[in-house]
Amino acid sequence: MTDATPKKRELIEGRAAVIVIDIQKSSFAPIPDEERSIAHMPDYAERMAHSKVVIDKARERDIPVIFIQEIHRANLVDFGRELDGDESVHCLDSNPLTAFAEEELGMRPDDYRISKRRYSAFYGTDLEILLRGLKAETLILTGGLTDVCVHYTFVDGHQGDYFCRVVEDCVAGSSIEAHDASLKAMEYLQHGAVRSIDEVLGAMDQAGG
Repeated sequence: MTDATPKKRELIEGRAAVIVIDIQKSSFAPIPDEERSIAHMPDYAERMAHSKVVIDKARERDIPVIFIQEIHRANLVDFGRELDGDESVHCLDSNPLTAFAEEELGMRPDDYRISKRRYSAFYGTDLEILLRGLKAETLILTGGLTDVCVHYTFVDGHQGDYFCRVVEDCVAGSSIEAHDASLKAMEYLQHGAVRSIDEVLGAMDQAGG
């Protein structure tokens, strides 16, 4: 009889890569909540800034970091169904706030950068090819929104047989309720998926690139 008991997994299995999802200039801009095109839970900017701790540790341990940017054409031609729900027009290529948060995250000219037109970082991008080239098996996710782009990237990574980990301290949702629900949904797919920053930093020290 086949043993169906799930194997206990390490936080990092094989080689890791850090995926920084949609931390852009708008994440840190002093825009009043009522004027934002997408709702943010409290302490959103602080959680995004906290990702730099993970990025710096990854660089120290020679773990690749991949920065993801949501961006849409100014004539709105590539939005598709994205405006059918709660979100209004956002991340236009004509808006300076759509740019990567280079200074805030300490980005470098030779960093891996991927732009996307949809929520998942896998959809219509070359992320899969890059991850294969890096021989990555574990994806460590930071960024926003927990309930949208982080969640959908996690699901596509899960379906692509990657080990997916979410740094709970370094993601933020459209609301606290949506954030918590998405973390629970991701943990349902992979036990041990949701981790604290201290756990992740410790695992990085043990693993390296």
